[in-house]
Amino acid sequence: MRRALITSALPYANGEIHLGHVASTYLPADITARFLRMSGVEAYYVCASDDFGTPILIQSEKEGKAPADYVAHWNRRDREDFGRLGISFDYFSGTSSDANVRFVQDAFRRLDEAGHIYRRDVVQFYCAHDEKFLPDRYVRGTCPHCSAADQYSDLCEACGRIPDEISDPRCALCGRPPEKRTTEHHFFRLGGFADRLSGWLEGNGSLQRDVVRYVQNWIRSGLEDWDVTRDIPWGVPVPGADGRVFYGWFDNHLAYISSTLKFLEGRGIDGEQFWNSAEIYHFIGKDIIYHHYLFLPAMRMGLGRFKLPDRMPVRGHLTFQSRKLSKSKGWYIGLADFMGSYPADYLRYYLASMTPYSQDDLNFDWDDFAARINSELIGNLGNFVNRALGFAKSRFDGRVPDPGGEDPGPAGLISGLARGVGGLLEENHIDRALRRLMEFSAGFNQYFQHAEPWKGGPGAARCVYYSVNAARSLAIASSPFIPFSAQRIWGQLGLEGDASAAPWEGCSEAALAPGHAIGDPEPLFARVEAADIGRLKGGMGR
Repeated sequence: MRRALITSALPYANGEIHLGHVASTYLPADITARFLRMSGVEAYYVCASDDFGTPILIQSEKEGKAPADYVAHWNRRDREDFGRLGISFDYFSGTSSDANVRFVQDAFRRLDEAGHIYRRDVVQFYCAHDEKFLPDRYVRGTCPHCSAADQYSDLCEACGRIPDEISDPRCALCGRPPEKRTTEHHFFRLGGFADRLSGWLEGNGSLQRDVVRYVQNWIRSGLEDWDVTRDIPWGVPVPGADGRVFYGWFDNHLAYISSTLKFLEGRGIDGEQFWNSAEIYHFIGKDIIYHHYLFLPAMRMGLGRFKLPDRMPVRGHLTFQSRKLSKSKGWYIGLADFMGSYPADYLRYYLASMTPYSQDDLNFDWDDFAARINSELIGNLGNFVNRALGFAKSRFDGRVPDPGGEDPGPAGLISGLARGVGGLLEENHIDRALRRLMEFSAGFNQYFQHAEPWKGGPGAARCVYYSVNAARSLAIASSPFIPFSAQRIWGQLGLEGDASAAPWEGCSEAALAPGHAIGDPEPLFARVEAADIGRLKGGMGR
């Protein structure tokens, strides 16, 4: 039996999920997982919150909370928000779980014993007032490249460059100038994997070629060994190094494996054997390519135990109204806020329709959102389903009529649906697959219009027979994209169970026999009104 494991880049447990996260990472992964399950693949979608790191420690301190309590709140909130959007995780954990802590420490020991870890002194900022080393975002100052003030030491948000050394450094906690002290850190020999990484990149034909090209450029320019420890109290403790923890990027992608093992072994499945026999998908955004295309495979190569990914789909960033997202400026919309205004399937449809399989950035535009929902989801799909079922209800006593013969036109549309949409989903072209689905619906709208069943001619029964069966096909084929609406179609067809439990190939079958009783048709969607869009536009930014 074909097997698959799907993961997404871990959501950082330091604030609410916004639409930029959903577009590039979680929705494409969920659509893929749903499709694979329906295709008979034993597929599991596993994720976790990213619980460690300096920003979380700083924010929890500001709010007077223990870091563990702080991340527990956001882990719970993330799961709730994802659930409302229909993201179908089979298991959602956290990097601070006991299972992940043990797994990360064991992985470190194995890498160390294999000679892939070494120790080296580094010079680091230290705050004598707060009595702590100041890694990452504990130091703020002036960017030496563009002279922007009050920037983090690891990234200038004004010019986008990483400062070689921040000017006028200050402790982010107390504001005092830090001093420099020497501390011992652990390093992973990333440079020693250059040839193997290059060979893997060229040998895996399922990776995006443009991504492979510039990762190869990084390799050719020389890979630097990777500092994998930090002098902060919040993180996975480094074995044998009191007071030191692993850098978040060392442990968070290991959580893909540890969470999967925990989930599968809880079901009585040999997790490592399953992992190594499955197709591995890691869905990510383009800002973390370096970590996933270099750190992640190199560590697995060093461990020599867990299969490297088969596919790592990379997608671009999301802007709003052509502007970069900014929480500090209020120029973003949280997932929970959006779903307070519109159904989850509206967001799923819009993002899926506009998200190509590429690194190109996307733009969320409120007017475009309204236009696509009203003209495509409502005017095309919703209109056809309501016409077909409404006509069967009013003219044929709510039963599928006998077609009295076959019509190769609509029969051919139905028989080609599973292959047409499914083939594109297999190749991760989610936007194209959804477009093919909507072309199917539009084709049946035209068929219904041309057949004119309201005239009561000899072809009326045949038209309604194929149209009701096409609605069933739409319920199945739309399940990965708009699962809540697909289930409503399923119920209006008088079918029991879940549309998502139907086999994918079933969408290419005219399986509703003459005499089948349908349910009560009702409109699937409500129109997006211009006044509401204007209100939402006005509420953004400050």
